[in-house]
Amino acid sequence: MTETQPARRRRRKEARPQELTAAALSLFVEKGFAATRLDDIAERAGVSKGTLYLYFDSKDALFKAVIQEGVVPALHAGEALLEQHDDPLELLRAILSGWWERIGSTELGGIPKLMMSEAGNFPDVAAYYQREVIQRGTALLRAAVSRGIARGVFREVDLDAICSVLIAPLVYRAMWRYSFGPRCGQEADVGPYLKTYFDLILNGLMAPVAAGDTQ
Repeated sequence: MTETQPARRRRRKEARPQELTAAALSLFVEKGFAATRLDDIAERAGVSKGTLYLYFDSKDALFKAVIQEGVVPALHAGEALLEQHDDPLELLRAILSGWWERIGSTELGGIPKLMMSEAGNFPDVAAYYQREVIQRGTALLRAAVSRGIARGVFREVDLDAICSVLIAPLVYRAMWRYSFGPRCGQEADVGPYLKTYFDLILNGLMAPVAAGDTQ
């Protein structure tokens, strides 16, 4: 390492755990879980491997920390919306747009692609993600849609199926950002996509207006 190299690339004796998880997230998204080495993460964070081991003893532990620091707070925020919104339509829109703002449009949006491609090779990591993220997110969407059905705002739908249908277009768009998007030049403006998504999803859920009812 030469004196002309940027200071941020020089190794430091100490690092906050958040710096290590940020480096891990970037590399997991960039290279994949299997291809990322602990040495790579330490180098990206600018610390020694020994310093990294003071906080995390494995890539699995780092991945779990990434989820706890980045994705779980987004789930907390979504669950809090259940108490903040009385209107089912506003509630569902807030939950879905919140997922995009906190996860899909950020570097965390690369995690679904990571899990889709590598879950079969890392079953313990996949099981953790299923339990901490997918199941919890599904329960949140299920609660929101159930409320809308109970109040006659949404039509009757299969609750298990609708949760997948609601999140899939957002996950797809997040995955696109880390695959074909940069190569196709279609990442500049996601606005029309999201506008069309919400139009189809929310209008598709609305209960039909009975004959004689007025708006």
